Amino acid sequence: MNTAFLRDERLADLLVKQTTEGLTPVEKDELDRLLVRQQEADPELIERVATALSLAGNLGEEELPVGLRQRVEAEGRRLVASSRATVTDIRSRRGEDRSTSAHASQWAWLAVAASLVVAVLGWWPRLRDTMAPEPSPELAVNQQPEPAAEPTRELTAAEKRLTLLAKGETIVQSAWSATGDSAAPGVTGDVVWDNGSQTGYLRFSGLTPNDPSKSQYQLWIFDATRDDRYPIDGGVFDVPAGQTEVIVPIQAKLDVKSPAMFAVTIEKPGGVVVSGREHIVALAKVAAG
Repeated sequence: MNTAFLRDERLADLLVKQTTEGLTPVEKDELDRLLVRQQEADPELIERVATALSLAGNLGEEELPVGLRQRVEAEGRRLVASSRATVTDIRSRRGEDRSTSAHASQWAWLAVAASLVVAVLGWWPRLRDTMAPEPSPELAVNQQPEPAAEPTRELTAAEKRLTLLAKGETIVQSAWSATGDSAAPGVTGDVVWDNGSQTGYLRFSGLTPNDPSKSQYQLWIFDATRDDRYPIDGGVFDVPAGQTEVIVPIQAKLDVKSPAMFAVTIEKPGGVVVSGREHIVALAKVAAG
């Protein structure tokens, strides 16, 4: 027996190709001739077979695809039957003992199976690397993680007021004037209003802080198209202690068509539907356009 069996690279190549791709008729004849030569085993071959089969047992399922593993196993069974028949036939023609022939056949198919295992063990990692697709440069660029967007910060009332003022000529801006009420002896500031978006802001300095459980400030918008007895409710607000300036968004309950004047009164908590106007603390008249 040629003990270089497991080192026969051509035999290993043919076994792998037969398992994975299939052989041409010429290659099939060449493989049969190589297998016929392997008729006996010796101690060195036994050790190599054991090592190869041990390596096969350590080949993880994730390393070798299930389909390929099944093809290898099927090919091994086919080689067993083929090698037994081939060696037995040769031995019979030579007049050798059938038991000796069967014994040689057994080692022949083990050698074939071991060679196949060794070949696949060395071949599969290389094939796996070549099969792995390389991402195109364009795909790699597209898969780059986008920078995390900074969280959007809510604008303050002061910032929103300045943004509204930046709209220019369509904005109504009128200064507050004091009324002599004890709650606002020196009130200053202004009102900014945009008829298009129906939004606006009140800016105050000099209003006395209030206790919301006892009273609140309420805005009234006098519309030139409406009866002065029924100004539009612009919402209630508070003046916290310790603040020198307060900016309040206007919350008009009805659409304002033509603002003529803004007034602030002191009312009960939650405001009123119709004000008695006992405590008017600030007025802002809109100049005629």
